[in-house]
Amino acid sequence: MKRLLCVLSCMNAGGAETFLMKLYRKIDRDAYQFDFAVNIREEGVYDKEIKFLGGKIYHFPPKSESFWGYIKGLKKIVQDNHYEYVLRITSNGMGFLDLAIAKFAGAKVCIARSSNSSDGYGIKSCIAHFVGKTIFKRFVDVKIAPSTEAAIYTFGEKDVNSGKVCLLPNGIDLNYYKYDENFRKTIRDEFGLSSKTFVVGHVGRFSEQKNHSFLIDVFATFLKKHPNSKLLLVGNGELMPMIKQRCESLGVCDNVIFTGIRSDMPNLYSAMDVFLFPSLFEGMPNVVIEAQACGLPCVIADSITKEANVTENVKYLPLNEGLREWENAIGECVGAKRGEAANMLRKNGYDINDVVKKFERTCFF
Repeated sequence: MKRLLCVLSCMNAGGAETFLMKLYRKIDRDAYQFDFAVNIREEGVYDKEIKFLGGKIYHFPPKSESFWGYIKGLKKIVQDNHYEYVLRITSNGMGFLDLAIAKFAGAKVCIARSSNSSDGYGIKSCIAHFVGKTIFKRFVDVKIAPSTEAAIYTFGEKDVNSGKVCLLPNGIDLNYYKYDENFRKTIRDEFGLSSKTFVVGHVGRFSEQKNHSFLIDVFATFLKKHPNSKLLLVGNGELMPMIKQRCESLGVCDNVIFTGIRSDMPNLYSAMDVFLFPSLFEGMPNVVIEAQACGLPCVIADSITKEANVTENVKYLPLNEGLREWENAIGECVGAKRGEAANMLRKNGYDINDVVKKFERTCFF
């Protein structure tokens, strides 16, 4: 059996973690096993499932706590357990440092998977990205990205154009995410929503990247013309208190539902009528693919890769377009019927079973 060590901060319900779990659930576990090295000590959302599936979870110190402790900790995990395959999901080139440590500890195949098309606009992020790519890139044996933009950002245009980066879609279980009237009723009953309430949905961590402040402004504008509407916000994060304050200042608290982290995403997508996603940047957002699989029309920022529009059910708008344009785009979705998207997603490579086979061929050699 070949064991892959996946290096992340934690195993909570973020995009990178969810991507790995989708692979892990479907991979041939008689031939391959996933283990995880994390540097946040509290239990992650997926920890119990990982252990149930036979995976191991190791903890090592974060850089912020002890830089040398972080190096020694990760090196010891790789060395003591004789890991030949190590994967690091990273939003910038500095993540390649973990693969350099793994290589020195004896790993044979070091895999980097890009998770974003940017890491923000701060000078520190830009410097860290440049330094990581310059110094540690040579330790990456396999390069994976969910979109062309994410591939170019993390690995460079030259590697992308020469075919050195594997574009691996954020595959999903198409049967799991299909629209279900019973799921729709269950969630609407839970939150006291009538069948006539128009539900705007969003899924994402409450962080600067996800642009919740703009999202709330858009919804507040939309609500003036469509008073029988609710905004369903799924997720958690450090900026949630600030977003709740913004809702209060705009007088929309009674129409905004904060669900926290949920494990029943197909149910929630089924309950929504439109998916709103104004992120500042993304690699390839899992949630936009999942929303399309459930037949949801999506209104998203044009900062997001055009490759996210798999079903032709996605409308892109500039973030500087103005609130009225966003409000009008949402309004066009009122009364829209749910379409069948599984065949189109499958045709474009988003069936998780096909993605798993491609991952196995690419990474395990």
